[in-house]
Amino acid sequence: MITPYILAGLAIVFGISVAMAPRRISIDGFFSGSGHAGQQPGLWTLVLSQVTTWIFARSLLNSAILGYFYGIAGVLAYTAYYGSFLTGAWIVGHLRQNGASSVQDWLNARFGRTGTVTYNIVIALRLLSEVFANLLVVGLIFEALLPGSQTYAVIAMGALALIYSAWGGLSAALRTDVVQMMVFLIVFALALIAFVIQPDFDVASVMTAEGASGQHLGWILLIVAALQVFSYPIHDPVMMDRGFIADPSTTRKSFLHAFWISALCIFAFGLFGVQAHLAGAEYDNNLLGTWAQILPTPIFALLLMSLLVSALSTLDSALASASRLMVEELSLLPRSLLGGRIAMLGFALLGMALTLWGNSALFDAVAVSGTASMFLTPVLVIGLFANRALPVWSYLVAFAAAVLGAIAYFARASGMFAALLPEGHKYEQLLVICCAVLIIGFVACLIGARRVAMD
Repeated sequence: MITPYILAGLAIVFGISVAMAPRRISIDGFFSGSGHAGQQPGLWTLVLSQVTTWIFARSLLNSAILGYFYGIAGVLAYTAYYGSFLTGAWIVGHLRQNGASSVQDWLNARFGRTGTVTYNIVIALRLLSEVFANLLVVGLIFEALLPGSQTYAVIAMGALALIYSAWGGLSAALRTDVVQMMVFLIVFALALIAFVIQPDFDVASVMTAEGASGQHLGWILLIVAALQVFSYPIHDPVMMDRGFIADPSTTRKSFLHAFWISALCIFAFGLFGVQAHLAGAEYDNNLLGTWAQILPTPIFALLLMSLLVSALSTLDSALASASRLMVEELSLLPRSLLGGRIAMLGFALLGMALTLWGNSALFDAVAVSGTASMFLTPVLVIGLFANRALPVWSYLVAFAAAVLGAIAYFARASGMFAALLPEGHKYEQLLVICCAVLIIGFVACLIGARRVAMD
């Protein structure tokens, strides 16, 4: 019975996280992550914080699930999303060169309140999905370990993350991320080593695996990831919050290191899904039941522990970014510790409610939020990199196309969207939607930029 060991390990990680949280916190530290004396975070603090908040529990499980169904192509498709660190570094660098202190700052200068309100809606949904999806993985794990415990586990993990997050905000998240990432790397490294030295693990077979459904849809998802990877980092406030709190050189290096570390971790975790299919195991409970059938108990326990640590580390960062969004960007709450903590509480409760509501489609959350963010691609390519003035209507057309695309994917089986979308697998429909969103957005922005130039 591994449950007591899992609970003990989680208790130790939580205790260390509470101990690492700052004892004295300023308002600036709570919202901007600066130290008590106002100093910026160091390079490896940023790197480990970026990595641990992006290889979160949902992503790890998604990579493994795609590996099970689509073989190595599925793993590569999900790993491709981590190219977001490279595109994110590029975009953050240009924003800072233009004097912007945040994405909202640049959008406000170009499109006024319209730009910031629409963008903030998208990132609020993104943050909520992060809280929901990580709590969902927690619930799935404990339901597999102790049937009937899902509700209690979701509430308990949400409360644990809220306790120390609400104490120190972004400053606490940065400090605890370092510890949690080190724990994750040690635990996952042990699981990976034990996994690859098993007699039935064959590198050649894994690297050429077709998966349960063949590689075709995996390659489709790889194309989708390539289309979304430019805009994907910009709608993630956890990444963007860390793009403006250190000097440009430190920030650029942190993004580059975060890329290769997180990509390796996600790719390696996906191999557990590939191997599960090669071993002939039936898909069960988002692979948790599958792994229980084929993996030795120590490896299975280490995998679950790495997922739980990853979930905890992402929850605190998501809640810290939620407080910054509600207080600093939207000004819906006073800029005080109490205001930030109220924002965290609200997002934690909403995330718990969504989790307990019963939706378990892990990749759909990625697909929907990634599609909704694609309005930023033409806006940034033409408005930021080409430095062309864009009218508000061009921005709104691109935004409307992306939101409708996200809705179309989410409601693809309903009458209207089912009639518009081609027949085929939902991932093939997602590719069509992404292409349509980008075409509409680029046409609107190119026409708008041309008209502004003529005026």
